[in-house]
Amino acid sequence: MKKLLLLILLMPTVLFAQHHVNGTFSPAEEFTYAFLYHATATGSEYINRAKLEADGGFSIPLDSMSSAGIYKIVYGLPPEENNFDFIYNGEEDISFTFSLTEGLEFTDSNENKLWSSYTKSMELVNMTISNFYTKESTDISGFEEIFKTLKDTQEAFEAASKGAMANVFISANRPYIPIEFEDISTYAKNLKRTYLQNVDFSNPLLQSSEFLVDRVLAYVFGMTSQIDEKASIVDIDTLMTSIGDGNIQIKTILLKMIWLRFTQQNKEDVANYISNTYLLELAQQTENKELENELIVYRTNSNGMQAHDFDFAITTKGETERKTLHELDVAEQYLIIFWSSSCGHCLEELPSITEFLKSKPNLKVIAIGLEDTAERWEKEIANFPDFIHVLGLQKWENSIAIQYGVNSTPSYFLLNKDKIIIAKPYDAEALKKTLE
Repeated sequence: MKKLLLLILLMPTVLFAQHHVNGTFSPAEEFTYAFLYHATATGSEYINRAKLEADGGFSIPLDSMSSAGIYKIVYGLPPEENNFDFIYNGEEDISFTFSLTEGLEFTDSNENKLWSSYTKSMELVNMTISNFYTKESTDISGFEEIFKTLKDTQEAFEAASKGAMANVFISANRPYIPIEFEDISTYAKNLKRTYLQNVDFSNPLLQSSEFLVDRVLAYVFGMTSQIDEKASIVDIDTLMTSIGDGNIQIKTILLKMIWLRFTQQNKEDVANYISNTYLLELAQQTENKELENELIVYRTNSNGMQAHDFDFAITTKGETERKTLHELDVAEQYLIIFWSSSCGHCLEELPSITEFLKSKPNLKVIAIGLEDTAERWEKEIANFPDFIHVLGLQKWENSIAIQYGVNSTPSYFLLNKDKIIIAKPYDAEALKKTLE
């Protein structure tokens, strides 16, 4: 009877036992809060937060209902840059130290210590490989010894992690190992050719972590010294083949990330290839109207496309009439400038552009002021009497700005006489170089 009573008393402790995420940040004065999220393939679910103690320490409980998977600690702004993932298997506490100078180190959690030890070991071997090729060595025995170490390291960690969640990552990271001596060019080609072959894109654990993102970015952008558009398109096709059928959500996430990177690099041909061949259809399949519209706006405002038409008032010899952009026939080139009277950067660049364009009589400026109200705009346009001025009320929600995909000012679109977009300079200096 006493044993039964003791068992009953202990049951709540067993049923509601908690694990904890414990951390110490340094220097402590640089941090305030730690935010805990549960990562999934499509996003992150907020769990809890903790205010850091004076020594930089914190502790967040994980209740018995917290599922195993990938979790994320966010420790600063912007959150997408100030965070790290960790593995939680539902059976152990997570403890770590994080230093701005020394980085992340797990002090409690076999899963995370194993993965961390593996990545550090592989970094050391990869540094040895890099040094070997940097020296242009032809030492075959040295080559064989290095790659034997790589093979032994991989096999040892795969064996040690058997049955652990970390094994998913260690196996997915299995490296290319040559069977005989290869020069740097051959090795680089084979490394890239095999870089995705051990990655299971359908694995929920990989989908929830940063592993797939890092792997794919390295494959597309990090394994060649220069971005070649034709080679990039081949890489995109190879990536899609590697992901395989289905996996619509992860395809969409990864391809959008790659598409954005190419748009930032002004690689319109590759960005539009991704959109036209894969991403637009994926956006439609997932009913992602926002992404679908973003892709269409970008494509229709690419170089070589006819600029969107819009109407405005133009005064000639004291007479005012309504015109559309496509009807306008007063110059060999046209420059559309999206600006705002409340944009300090615009007010700095526009006088410089005005002065420069005095030597370009065959170019006409159409300045679209994205404004909340007209008062300040009406005063500022007096400083630019040679521009065709268009008032774009509702600022970012203005219909012309939406058509052109404008989300910052100043933005420039250079058109030829047929209103075909021929350049989209980043700033005034880039505009001047383009026109020169």
